[in-house]
Amino acid sequence: HVWEPPTAPTGATLLLLHGTGGNESDLLPLGRRMLPGAGLLGVRGNVLEHGAPRFFRRLAEGVFDMEDLHRRTAELGDFLDAAAGRYGFDRALVYAVGYSNGANIAGSLMLSRPDALAGGVLFRAMVPFEPTPLPRLAGRAVMLGEGRFDPLISAEQAARLAWLFREAGADVSLEWQEAGHQLTPKDIRAAEAWLALQGLRQPPG
Repeated sequence: HVWEPPTAPTGATLLLLHGTGGNESDLLPLGRRMLPGAGLLGVRGNVLEHGAPRFFRRLAEGVFDMEDLHRRTAELGDFLDAAAGRYGFDRALVYAVGYSNGANIAGSLMLSRPDALAGGVLFRAMVPFEPTPLPRLAGRAVMLGEGRFDPLISAEQAARLAWLFREAGADVSLEWQEAGHQLTPKDIRAAEAWLALQGLRQPPG
C-alpha cells in the first residue's frame, strides 16, 4: 500500500481501490484531484487473476467467489483499522474511492461492516452480495458512478445496488454517464460535486 499524509485540514482520508490489473498507485492522481489535501491510502488487491491484481476472486465475468469475497472484505476492514493506528488518520472520516473491482469490494465492505467507511465514491460498481438482514447505514453517503453503455454492468444491477444502499438507510446519489465501463471526465466532475455536497471540499467552479 501507499500512504500520502494530508496537506490540508479536511480531516478526511480517501481509501483508493483500483480495478482489475491496477495497483496501489493507480488512483492517487484521481484522489488528489477529487479531494485536494486529503490523506490518501492506496491499496493493492492481494489476489492475482492471470497475473492481474484484484481484491477478490471471481469464477467468471460478473460471477464472484463469495467465500473469497467475504474473506477479503474482512481483511480489508482489518487492514483499515491497523492503518489508522499506524498513520493516525480519523477512522470515522474514511471514504472509499473505488473503480470496478475496487468499487465492488468497497460496496461489500459497507454492506458487511457498516462502521468501516463514512461513505464512498463507487465507479462502475455492481451488487457484491445482498446481506440479510440489511445493515444500518444511516448517516453514510454513497455516490454510484455508472455508465449507461457499460457492457459489464446492466442498468438493473446498478439500480439494484442503489436500492440496497437506500434500503439500508444510506444517502445515495446514482450518477449516470453516457459511457461504457471506462471513467470519463464527467464522472470525475460528478464526484467532485458530490464531495462538495458532503462538505469535504470547496464547490467546483
